[in-house]
Amino acid sequence: MEALTKFVVTINSYLSDYVLLFLLLGLGLWFSFKTGFVQIRFFKEGMKRFFGGLSLRGGAQKSGMTSFQALAAAIAAQVGTGNIVGASGAILTGGPGAIFWMWIIAFFGMATIYAEAVLAQKTRRKSESGEILGGPVYYITTAFKGGFGKFLAGFFAIAIILALGFFGCMVQANSIGSTFQSAFGVPSWIVGIVLVLICGFIFLGGTKRLAAVVEKLVPIMAAVFLLGGLIVLIMNISKLPAGIGLIFKYAFTPQAIIGGAFGAAIKAAITQGAKRGLFSNEAGMGSTPHAHAQANVDNPHQQGTVAMIGVFIDTFVVLTLNALVIITTLYTPGGILADGNIPETIGKTNLAQTAFGTAFGTGFGSAFVAICLFCFAFSTILGWNMFGKINMIYLFGEKSTIIYTAIALVFIFLGTVASSDLVWELSDMFNQLMVLPNAVALFAMTGAVGLIFHTYGKKKKTL
Repeated sequence: MEALTKFVVTINSYLSDYVLLFLLLGLGLWFSFKTGFVQIRFFKEGMKRFFGGLSLRGGAQKSGMTSFQALAAAIAAQVGTGNIVGASGAILTGGPGAIFWMWIIAFFGMATIYAEAVLAQKTRRKSESGEILGGPVYYITTAFKGGFGKFLAGFFAIAIILALGFFGCMVQANSIGSTFQSAFGVPSWIVGIVLVLICGFIFLGGTKRLAAVVEKLVPIMAAVFLLGGLIVLIMNISKLPAGIGLIFKYAFTPQAIIGGAFGAAIKAAITQGAKRGLFSNEAGMGSTPHAHAQANVDNPHQQGTVAMIGVFIDTFVVLTLNALVIITTLYTPGGILADGNIPETIGKTNLAQTAFGTAFGTGFGSAFVAICLFCFAFSTILGWNMFGKINMIYLFGEKSTIIYTAIALVFIFLGTVASSDLVWELSDMFNQLMVLPNAVALFAMTGAVGLIFHTYGKKKKTL
């Protein structure tokens, strides 16, 4: 087991440090230039469509979802533990400057997710029961006909089912179980049973029930976290300018918490920020297109602009707020986070709990983060389960969804009561492997993205 874990860790390190970092950043740059920086020119339109469609009662659709419900499902998957754990981990290992590189990745990722969303809309189809099916497997087989396309689509489908539907949901459930046990003393197995019952009820209700849940859960959980974060920042308002300055200063200067004042090289800030940014906003990974394919809109371009707002909210709003809370609460006049003396026992999750605890008190701060983490992880489980199910249908047909749901619920329960380094690493590995066929298809479908952009976007007034 130990040897297998080390082998998987080696693969993950190679993929994340070299292949995916350049591949996903390349996608962002490619589609930014191909669309004339759609993330700037159509940001205003995306925000208008987001706020214009925002509703906690969008209602059940005959098939698919409203545009906001689809975005809520995408954000449910994007705004997960990565926004708390990801920002904390990036700061721990790469210093506050890592947040700057998360911003850069997110900016270019907005163009990538525009491409993913419009292609998912363009190639979606209906199942025999009337459910809308869309995602990378459908634009992969559109880009590549014959056996090669089927191989790439099958590879992607298997990878995402394992990465998100099974291992990923197990990892998210583990975060819920561990934080609730530490914050409230509730045995993790009880948390697991409750979580399985709630998830099972929603899973079996299909797309309509999931849409009804996420359209309410996502705005509320975001509002609660943002309110708590803003309160902390107001309490530390005098430290905010210096805290923001640290992000820019250490984006180009070695600094990290663990290991002393200057314990990490600038490479750590860039690579940690980039890697964690990529897996926080999920642009280019092929996950959120499944949600955006569900949207009932007039044309693909419209949902493409809405999809960009998902990345913006994930990184520039939620993740940045968490990062600023950590930086401002642990900042000292000397310019070093907590004097560089944070104990090694403080990890990704309880770093956030420590930060909120400095403002709210240890007990309430820990409870606040635990509740937010529960909402974030729970919403991610809902989104990831749907993404996996769509690919399960592609591989084995609609009858396979009952078996898929049963296996997923077992993984969720196991995640709350057991933690395995191998499971975490396997989740990361399949997460990264699914990027490869998705990225190849996106490059191959550049012409289709450009045609949609020019047909529906370029005719309109831009910023």
